[in-house]
Amino acid sequence: MTHHHRSAPAGVAHRATAGYQTVYGGPPAGRWAAPGRVNLIGEHTDYNDGFVLPFALPLRTVAAAGPQSGDRWTVWSELTGETVAFGADEVAAPGRVTGWAAYVAGVVWALREAGHVVPGARLAVASDVPLGAGLSSSAALEAAVLTALVDLGGLDLPAQHQPRLAQRAENHYVGAPTGIMDQSAAIRCRAGHALFLDCRTEQVEHIPFDLDPAGLAVLVVDSHAPHRHADGEYAARRATCEKAAALLGVPALRDVPAAGLDDALARLPDDETRRRVRHVVTENQRVLDTVALLRTGQARHIGPLLTASHASMRDDFAITVPEVDTAVEAALAAGALGARMTGGGFGGCVLALVETDRADMVATAVTAAYGERGYTAPTLTTVTPAPGAASLA
Repeated sequence: MTHHHRSAPAGVAHRATAGYQTVYGGPPAGRWAAPGRVNLIGEHTDYNDGFVLPFALPLRTVAAAGPQSGDRWTVWSELTGETVAFGADEVAAPGRVTGWAAYVAGVVWALREAGHVVPGARLAVASDVPLGAGLSSSAALEAAVLTALVDLGGLDLPAQHQPRLAQRAENHYVGAPTGIMDQSAAIRCRAGHALFLDCRTEQVEHIPFDLDPAGLAVLVVDSHAPHRHADGEYAARRATCEKAAALLGVPALRDVPAAGLDDALARLPDDETRRRVRHVVTENQRVLDTVALLRTGQARHIGPLLTASHASMRDDFAITVPEVDTAVEAALAAGALGARMTGGGFGGCVLALVETDRADMVATAVTAAYGERGYTAPTLTTVTPAPGAASLA
C-alpha cells in the first residue's frame, strides 16, 4: 500500500549517468544530487519574512555533468527526452530560454550576475521528485545544477550563499515569485533533521527530527489534485499580505507578535485581510512551538500543531481544495497524530504524522475516502528526513 523510501534511490543516479553517456558519448565528470522537500510546518510565512520548518525527501534530482568548451551549456532531460543548448547570449536575456531548461539557464545566469566565471558544461538530468505535487521539483533541479557547476568550475560559493542565488534564478529568470524556503531546503537540509529557517536573516538551525526511534513516520499523500489557479491565487495572497503589513506600519507580517494579533486585526479594513493576517501570524507561532517541542524530543506531541495549521490554511488563508481536506480528515479519523496540507496550496500534498505501525491503516483509509468521492487515487509514501544537495562522485 505505501512505498517505503529509506535511502536515496540508486535508480535515478544510474538513469542520469546512462542518459549522459547516450547523449554525449562518454562518462560524466561527476554526479550531483539535490532533494525535493516537504514543509513540516510554516506555510506562506516565507515571503512574510517569517519562519519555516522543511525537511528534505529521499526523492532526488540528479545532474550528471561534464565540461564543455566555451560559454556553452547543453542539457538533456530524462522527463522530456529533449536536449536544449544555449550560450552566453541566450543566458544574458531572461526569457530567451523557456520551459524546463529555463531553470538550468537561470542558474547559469544568476552565477554570472554574481560575478562567477561559470564553466561551459554538458548536463543530463533525471529525477524522482514528482512534478506539480508541491514537493519543490524546481528547487531540486536548480540545486543539483548549481552544485554541479560550482564543483566543475571550482567556484568560491559557500553553501549558505547558494539558496539566495538559486532563488534569484527562479524569481528573475524563470519568473516565479517563490520565497527562499525551497532552495534552502534543497541545499542546506541534513539527514534526520528539519531545517528551522528564519526567512529574514537566512539563519538556519538543524532541529532533530529522527522519527524511527520514536516509532513514528511521516506519510506523504500526493493528492493528484490539479493545481487550480495556483499562480494567480499565490500572487494575490502575497499582495494582500504586503498591503496588510503596510497598513499596520511594519516591514512584514513577521513583525506582528502573536500577543498583539487582536490589536493588529482591529486596525485592518475588511474580514478577508484580517483572516489572511491571522493565518500568517498564528502560523509563525506554530512553527516556533513545533521547534520547541522537537528540541526537547517531543516529536509525538507536534500533531495538534500540524492539524491546527491545516485548519488555518483552509479557513483563514483559503488555499486548500476538497481533495487535500479529504486526505487530512481521513488520516485523522484513522488515527494520525496530526495532518496538514504542505506546499503553496490549491492542490499538491498532505503530510500526516503517524505511528509507524499504523501507517498502512492510515494510507488505506485515505485511499478509501478518495474512492468514495470519485477522486483520482492518491500516491502514498512514508518518508524520513534526507540530506541536502551533494556530490555523488
